Amino acid sequence: MAIRPFPHGTDPTDEVTFESFTSLSALAVLTSRVRLGQIVICSGFRNPALVAKMAATMDVVSGGRMDLGIGAGWKRDEWMAYGYGFPETAERLAALADALEVISRMLAPGRSVHATYDGRYGRVEDAINVPKPLQQPRIPIMVGGNGPNVTWRLAARFADELNVDGLPPAELKAALATIRGRCEEIGRDPGTLVSGHIWWEQLGRPGPRRQNLIASYRELGVSRVMALVQDAADSDDALEAFAEDCGVAGAELA
Repeated sequence: MAIRPFPHGTDPTDEVTFESFTSLSALAVLTSRVRLGQIVICSGFRNPALVAKMAATMDVVSGGRMDLGIGAGWKRDEWMAYGYGFPETAERLAALADALEVISRMLAPGRSVHATYDGRYGRVEDAINVPKPLQQPRIPIMVGGNGPNVTWRLAARFADELNVDGLPPAELKAALATIRGRCEEIGRDPGTLVSGHIWWEQLGRPGPRRQNLIASYRELGVSRVMALVQDAADSDDALEAFAEDCGVAGAELA
């Protein structure tokens, strides 16, 4: 099947964009209930063992509220601007697979567990990661991406959640059979794997259209959707309106 990649533009823009781990660290000490995570970091921008160490530290600092979101990365201008080059798609996906191997082993429970993995794009040898995350058996891992052949297989194998990016309900409905197939290949229950990232351009204004959009995802069995409510940066009313739309759609605001 063919899945279109992303709904948003690819041209670089000058926007305020904070680095995720340092920003989440600040939010961790200012909050007590909300979960913290990314949608999603690029696996090629950080050493995967370091990512595991940062995520474990964040989980301890936040009292067990960290989710780790990770993907292969697709935005060429970002890679090039920051000096990472831009490997071919197959290489970026292979690097994501190695990163998930390293991260999973680093986050494995047990104080005495030392991680070892020797991959082409990521390796650790008898690596110690203490303190371990507070969450057990590990921090939830979310893999983001729309690639049915590799990304969805990696999500089925390594992730607690597959976050599809910007797929409208009709396209997601068609994709669910493939996602179920990726889970069945390894004997996994696909029931709670899928979540959706709704881009702000898709979310629209408060009211029936937005309510119907959220309800459509709920009816497909999507475990949760994430969205940027832009107006919430300036007004609490915008978040309250979003919560109301979620309620009408039969969803809970988390």
